[in-house]
Amino acid sequence: MDYLNGLNPSQKAAVEQTEGPVMIVAGAGSGKTRVITYRVAHLIQKGVDPFQILVLTFTNKAAKAMRERIYGVVGTEAKNCWMGTFHSVFAKILRVEAEKIGYPNNFTIYDTDDSKSLIRSILKELQLDDKLYNANFVYNRISSAKNNLISASEYQQSEQIQAEDHSTGRGKIGEIYQTYTQRCFKAGAMDFDDLLFKTNVLLKEHPDVLYKYQNRFKYIMVDEYQDTNFSQYLIVKKLAAIHENICVVGDDAQSIYAFRGANIQNILNFEKDYPDLKIFKLEQNYRSTQNIVEVANSIIANNKNQLEKTVFSKNEPGDKIKVVRAFSDNEEGKIVAEKIAEERSLRGLNYRDFAILYRTNAQSRAMEEALRKLNIPYKIYGGLSFYQRKEIKDLIAYFRLTFNPNDEEALKRVINYPRRGIGDTSIERIIVAADQHQLTLWEVICKAQQYLDSRSSGPVANFALLIQSFQALAKNSNAYDTALHIAQHSGLLKELYDDKSVEGLSRYENIQELLNGIKEFSEREDIEEKGLDIFMQDIALLTNDDNDKDPDADTVSLMTIHSAKGLEFNQVFVVGLEENLFPSQLSLSSRADLEEERRLFYVAITRAEKKLTLCYATSRYRWGTLTSCEPSRFIEEIDPSYLDIDFKVPQKSSSGNSFDEERSSWQQKETYSKPKPASLPKTKSILPKAHVPSAGFVPSDTSNLQVGMEVEHERFGFGKVLQLEGTKPDVKATIYFKELGQKQLLLKFAKLRIVT
Repeated sequence: MDYLNGLNPSQKAAVEQTEGPVMIVAGAGSGKTRVITYRVAHLIQKGVDPFQILVLTFTNKAAKAMRERIYGVVGTEAKNCWMGTFHSVFAKILRVEAEKIGYPNNFTIYDTDDSKSLIRSILKELQLDDKLYNANFVYNRISSAKNNLISASEYQQSEQIQAEDHSTGRGKIGEIYQTYTQRCFKAGAMDFDDLLFKTNVLLKEHPDVLYKYQNRFKYIMVDEYQDTNFSQYLIVKKLAAIHENICVVGDDAQSIYAFRGANIQNILNFEKDYPDLKIFKLEQNYRSTQNIVEVANSIIANNKNQLEKTVFSKNEPGDKIKVVRAFSDNEEGKIVAEKIAEERSLRGLNYRDFAILYRTNAQSRAMEEALRKLNIPYKIYGGLSFYQRKEIKDLIAYFRLTFNPNDEEALKRVINYPRRGIGDTSIERIIVAADQHQLTLWEVICKAQQYLDSRSSGPVANFALLIQSFQALAKNSNAYDTALHIAQHSGLLKELYDDKSVEGLSRYENIQELLNGIKEFSEREDIEEKGLDIFMQDIALLTNDDNDKDPDADTVSLMTIHSAKGLEFNQVFVVGLEENLFPSQLSLSSRADLEEERRLFYVAITRAEKKLTLCYATSRYRWGTLTSCEPSRFIEEIDPSYLDIDFKVPQKSSSGNSFDEERSSWQQKETYSKPKPASLPKTKSILPKAHVPSAGFVPSDTSNLQVGMEVEHERFGFGKVLQLEGTKPDVKATIYFKELGQKQLLLKFAKLRIVT
């Protein structure tokens, strides 16, 4: 057991406590992954059958990393653990048990695009306004219901839910949800949320199945437990009910996914479910300098709702945290780009050692422009996944249709691509015939001459024969041979090859890359089943986090803070630290929302290993209007002894040029006058003090707000309304505040108290 020698006392104790309920509270950079993997290895070394160990993660990348580490300790036995994401593990169980809940074992897994496409079709059929019933909104509403285990029928029967929908003028969402559920079932398809929702249904309605898996999984571990939603929490609780050898690992200070259903109470209240719980705290941060750790601690201390722990670092103290002020978002980008170039040169770093983190994707524009001007290579993460590209989705739709011809979304995507004489009119006739005769679209297509006119039936019948030929081949061929045959005989490969444009060449190369990946899959020795359907199951369950950056690519990383969770960089720039941007304006209405924003800031800070820079702009374009900004309250919450406030103030122009002209000249010269560090202010007093709201401050109904009225804002103080423009609900008010000057605010977010 030499592997235990490399653990600190807290880590070792957590690894060795294998029996009963355990919670490991793991601070940022505290070696969490090492503890989880060594704990699994320790179980196997003690004689536990790896088939009885279940490890649940949130990304395939995390599961793969753990499996490789365990393999290094215990060898090939590591392959026998049930280890993967919640969705992949329970999809595997559902493949085995699907028929018990009325699904075929070869059910299709719809991704977000498939689900939204189906919702748009339903909206069209129900003749609903797609602007009021926005597909994204409807999808998120259905997703939220499923994550809270509310079925379509329960949704429609809930007076509270119905009242909420009617209050927004969207009283038909329940009907859409019901139709969506029926159509997915008819198509033999589950969406991502169904993989958890249907698992709960399976375990609830079939006690024999529950008992089977309770006894199979005698040891359960859950990574990032703070990110679990109600559905995941309930599955884990049910599976662990007999043996109670459950170990959850997480950090409440890094719970940042409430918007997608994560419930921080799952980790905060874990002890209530298991009174004999043993708690271990991993508090030593191995990643960051002492100053970075102390700044993170001073920030998160402002949250009231948290588990007690004291994170510390034995690394060097390191540089103080720089705070940089810019006059605009463009100037902010310029300063950041120049600092990256300077730091890379002075410290001998690579571009991949730097990351720029922001609250919203829109902030990347100014950063990109500035990096390009200095010829600094960069990559944006969280963008379009390889598997979301049109040409890839087109070929995969053929694959899906081969194994599940009832997959309605795949069928509609490729029935006339490449063009084969099946136009929109023919497709409409197929849909109408299917509805009239209570058949699937595929059943109508297979009997085209019976249900369609002679003009339409020929091409449709030929399409049916094409798919049937793919099905026959797939039964006896490996993944690559099947995929290549489909790509060639569907006409898709020729379609892309014939397009000689730059974009066409890129799309053709992407298809080749997909086929290369399938070839590699077909030649793997660690799996027995190598059919295309097995490959399809794997890629259907990829998470956004699995589209990881190439570790060898020497580029600066640009990403939202949400995308950065779990990553680390030598130097990190957190930009856009302004009120109403970070924290987000939408988070200021409740303590819970504000505390989540603060946890997000904590995550951003703790991505940095050696150096951290915080940036904000004093003006930024919002809703097409240049507005003044004030620094984020989060900067004010940091102990000033850890800050090095570094404001890049341009020298006054002797030429009389305007600010924009002067800035342009700096960009051309790529240099500007830098004040000496000794002259920089070192106290927090330079940041504007926040307004203290009047006692009993309550926002007023501003629907009748008029020009000339006196108002009070929670942070901006007292002001006078100068102008109102726009139509409800997007009315903008121009207000002159006594302390801060003129600002433009959207009334629906502003939370103003009318004084007179």
